[in-house]
Amino acid sequence: MSLTAKPEGPGGQEVRTRPRASRPRTLKARSHVWVRWLHTYTSMISLLVVLFFALTGITLNHPDWAFGGSEVRREVMGTLPKGWISAGKVDWLTVAEELRAQHGLRGRAGETRIDGTEASISFLGPGYSADTYIDTATGNYHTTVLAQGGVAVLNDLHKGRDTGRAWKWLIDVSGGILTLVAVTGIGILLYLKKTRAQALMVMGVASLIVLVLGWRALG
Repeated sequence: MSLTAKPEGPGGQEVRTRPRASRPRTLKARSHVWVRWLHTYTSMISLLVVLFFALTGITLNHPDWAFGGSEVRREVMGTLPKGWISAGKVDWLTVAEELRAQHGLRGRAGETRIDGTEASISFLGPGYSADTYIDTATGNYHTTVLAQGGVAVLNDLHKGRDTGRAWKWLIDVSGGILTLVAVTGIGILLYLKKTRAQALMVMGVASLIVLVLGWRALG
């Protein structure tokens, strides 16, 4: 038996009450929700990217720091197999594969050159280079391999130097995501009535300082 009293109308008839309809969100409220959601998840996606480029930005600004900066230099020599050159044209694919197989060279093979009695090819990668000079008459070659330390590798990754197409694509995507994080962060700021004015003032002062320092650096 229910003890809950039901509202009654005139003559003792039961009155049915309708549930109160929820008010639809305004465009401002909905956009605020979407901006916060977008900012939160793009921040999470780019967390490691921000950390990586922040730390490597510091090491890039201080190339004299010694930790992880060891450099290994070695020189190797040998002779290329027959068929590496024909009628003055070099089969660079054969040359590159032979050098990789014999000496474990890595990086992207490129910067090829042939000039009279000498040909050359370079292998480049982050913090790594291997330059080979070949005698076109005999096939004898001399290779200088330079492998830099971890800091140099990270700095080259930061700059996208000799990193290949995949890493350059990652840098472009990361830049787009970080731009989105910044824009959505400003968007959230505009909804905060209590701190909006002060925050915009701080942002304006900081931007002015950056512009002044940039102008002085150009001078």
